[in-house]
Amino acid sequence: MAVTAAQIDQALREALEPFESLEVIDESHQHAGHAGAGEGSHWRVRLVSRQCDGLSRLGRHRLVYDSLRLVIPQGIHALAIEARAPGER
Repeated sequence: MAVTAAQIDQALREALEPFESLEVIDESHQHAGHAGAGEGSHWRVRLVSRQCDGLSRLGRHRLVYDSLRLVIPQGIHALAIEARAPGER
């Protein structure tokens, strides 16, 4: 079963509400023919949340990965994360 944007969105919303913004983008089509493309999908997550405030980039990535710990094994091969606190560019 393939992972959907809705599953990723729901998992992040449950773990990290409230959001200023959340965007889940399927980039799998950009990786067709890539050696790992058959192992799962490629996603980009862009989010702005108060929970990112005071965290390093690594800490923000850990926050996202922890939030998706039950979804990732279902078929996420690659995950690009852009996580910011409100007011950051």
